[in-house]
Amino acid sequence: MELVLEFLKEKVNLKREDSVVIGVSSGPDSMCLLYLLQKLQKSIGFKIIVAHINHKKRIESEEEEHFLKLYAKEHNLIFESMQITEYKKTNFHAYAREVRYNFYKELLNKYNASYLMTAHHGDDLMETILMRLVRGSTLKGYQGFPLITNMETYLIVRPLLFVTKEDIMNFINANNIPYRTDNSNFSDIYTRNRYRMNVLPFLKEENPSVHLKFLKFSNLIEEANNYIEKVLEIAYNNTYKEGSLDIFIFKELDEFIQKLVIEKILTTIYDDLSLVTDKHVDLIIELIKKNKTGSMLSLPNSIICVVEYDYLRFKKVSEYLEYKFELVDGLELPNGMKFTKLNGNENGNDTLHISSSEVKLPLYVRNKKDGDIIELKGMNGKRKVSDIFIDNKINKLERNSYPVVVDSNDIIIWIPKIKKSKYDSQNSEKCDIMFKCL
Repeated sequence: MELVLEFLKEKVNLKREDSVVIGVSSGPDSMCLLYLLQKLQKSIGFKIIVAHINHKKRIESEEEEHFLKLYAKEHNLIFESMQITEYKKTNFHAYAREVRYNFYKELLNKYNASYLMTAHHGDDLMETILMRLVRGSTLKGYQGFPLITNMETYLIVRPLLFVTKEDIMNFINANNIPYRTDNSNFSDIYTRNRYRMNVLPFLKEENPSVHLKFLKFSNLIEEANNYIEKVLEIAYNNTYKEGSLDIFIFKELDEFIQKLVIEKILTTIYDDLSLVTDKHVDLIIELIKKNKTGSMLSLPNSIICVVEYDYLRFKKVSEYLEYKFELVDGLELPNGMKFTKLNGNENGNDTLHISSSEVKLPLYVRNKKDGDIIELKGMNGKRKVSDIFIDNKINKLERNSYPVVVDSNDIIIWIPKIKKSKYDSQNSEKCDIMFKCL
């Protein structure tokens, strides 16, 4: 553990006034890290906050929490815990991680702590890198996780990356450090465990210090990524704004930077990057190269990207669900369009002025349907709404969700921001219903 202690003393440089939140499960890894911090605490004097998550997924969970609570009390450490009583119907590990780090953030704020320490070790790093190499990931993803992550208001520190699981167990046994065992760590139903039991032993046989090679690889990827990020930031800001990618500017970029721009966009959309892979990046770039208006691609979590006249837009499928809302005093649609009562003489396709005597109330706002027609103001005859959308370059996907205002007979009296019907009038004395679309 010399490398770990040296790292904590020289690189982390803990001071007496510091507070450290440490994630402790009660397993050998986190108990080893807690022991090392306690050892440093005796000579430095910083504050330790033991943070425990009771996942309530195993019968042993209650005993583990009780064990840690007593341990903290015996060693005069601050103990904080929380229980996850209900899980969302999603990836268990991803959701648990989200809850865990939200809890850590609360404690960091509560105790004004500058450090969060976790017990990830060398074997964890190797498993993570190998899984991402096999599955496919981003450049940053191939790094695994660094020794130190700067989170602006605090640092996440992983001191045990210098050692293996075997090193930890030898240290635990030599120093009689108490711990609890999670038997699910030995089940081969989990992908990580299969790497742990089948792949890592072979690598360690080839080189007993292979974990340090992986750590060096991780550091190298981090350094390269930091430099590339500077170049990427410029390209990203020039091509992507408010959910839209400028295809013309994007095509001028180097192919490598193109991939990174797409990866960066996906990081702004997804909190859990395990949902997307390099395959998704390749498919998006292929869609961009074709640049065919109306073509689209479905992504995980009900996200779509669609080509719209030299722009690639990322949207939620929920924006295109069928809807019908009564229009009384005002209304805000799921896509962000708003209807407000108009008091004034404004005119334009974003305003509506009608007389209640000429339509059947109440009015409704609904999505466009196949076969919709409108009798346009100042013109004889009727026009298909779909043709009007094409003329106004409303993309194919958005057409079926674009709002139209109808009366109770389902007669279209307004296509907000685009066209008005024959029922619209500028005679303020005659009009008693006026709306504006924002």
